[in-house]
Amino acid sequence: MKRVLSIILGGGAGTRLYPLTKVRAKPAVSLAGMYRLIDIPVSNCLNSDILKIYVLTQFNSASLNRHIAKAYNFSTFSDGFVEVLAAQQTPDSPSWFEGTADAVRKYMWMFEEADVDEFIILSGDHLYRMDYSDYVMKHRESGADVTLSVVPIGYKTASSFGLMKVDDSNRIVEFSEKPKGEALEAMKVDTTAMGLSPEEAEEKPFIASMGIYVFKKQVLIDLLKNNPDQTDFGKEIIPASAKDYNVQAYLFKGYWEDIGTIEAFYNANLALTDQPNPAFSFYSEDAPIYTRSRYLPPSKIQDCQITESIISEGCILKKCRIHKSVIGLRQRIHANCEIDSSLLIGSDYYEKMDEKGEFPITAEQPNAIPIGIGEGSVIRRAIIDKNARIGRNVQIINKDNVDEVEREAEGYYIRSGIVVILKNAVIPDGTII
Repeated sequence: MKRVLSIILGGGAGTRLYPLTKVRAKPAVSLAGMYRLIDIPVSNCLNSDILKIYVLTQFNSASLNRHIAKAYNFSTFSDGFVEVLAAQQTPDSPSWFEGTADAVRKYMWMFEEADVDEFIILSGDHLYRMDYSDYVMKHRESGADVTLSVVPIGYKTASSFGLMKVDDSNRIVEFSEKPKGEALEAMKVDTTAMGLSPEEAEEKPFIASMGIYVFKKQVLIDLLKNNPDQTDFGKEIIPASAKDYNVQAYLFKGYWEDIGTIEAFYNANLALTDQPNPAFSFYSEDAPIYTRSRYLPPSKIQDCQITESIISEGCILKKCRIHKSVIGLRQRIHANCEIDSSLLIGSDYYEKMDEKGEFPITAEQPNAIPIGIGEGSVIRRAIIDKNARIGRNVQIINKDNVDEVEREAEGYYIRSGIVVILKNAVIPDGTII
């Protein structure tokens, strides 16, 4: 795998994940309490012995740069690296990234110099564990110019993906980008030919692209140079390439989730708490998910009732009830709180506390609200972003049962019925949302 260069696409504005992407790049969004989304593709690369990794970004990349710099350091005796390439304006290219393919094209002058045989293009907002070395070997064995990783899917999500048909040799012969209605029905295939049981094939009659591609080096160079007006891989480059190149499908049979929306992100995080065996597990010694070492103390839990939940490092929880929730780093939850089906992303730092572990009240700040969840508060079906200050007896429960609301000035949004408290927001005592 030393002859493979990985390019992770993280340059999109992440509008579907807003407001979590208000102050951070999409790959820098928190996952499972202590990871970032970028840790998934990077860890998959490292576990597959692909050690040359670029991450293309455009929006709010400061925290992503910091995370990568602190998490992924290689020996000076290794040629491995994880490096961020941010969008930039040059005399030859005055515009920003205009799509996934355009982002790669703008840095092709650098990628061309790499002494590799293949490029693997990855997305920065998916949750899965894949051995890319098997993927690349199948690509080489088939003699393909381009290989797409695909998954069988059902009707519910089919219109959100690029769908395809393949022949008996797994060569892709037809594409349709996010079809609906009759166009969707026309893309149905017999997925038993790809190894699914008759029951599974009936539930999942479509083949969808995962947005993961392996290209022969020269093929990618030629496609991007010869089609300067094509800016997106899924919509333009890949469908057009099927006419003149051998484009193959690689069936991925493991867990895979596109977590590009607030609802999908919320569901994917809470699914990690499923018992006894979640669909995706971070507990794999053979293929661990790596992240930044923070050297935090163990969490302190005082007289709490915790069920089906994940508690990250450095938390202080006191006389509270937590059910089916993910609690992030350095989170403080005070007495008589109820946290149910929620994701608390945690805090970037500890505030000064007195000897009893209480936030000091001063003459200058007699009504100050500390970072964390104040005494007596109730949080259900919500995402609490970093460093949020939730006062006492606050109820974050979507009391009006609405699907979509924007209250940025008040510190929160509601997306698909999920309340999202903004990073650094202050929610006063007694507030009901």
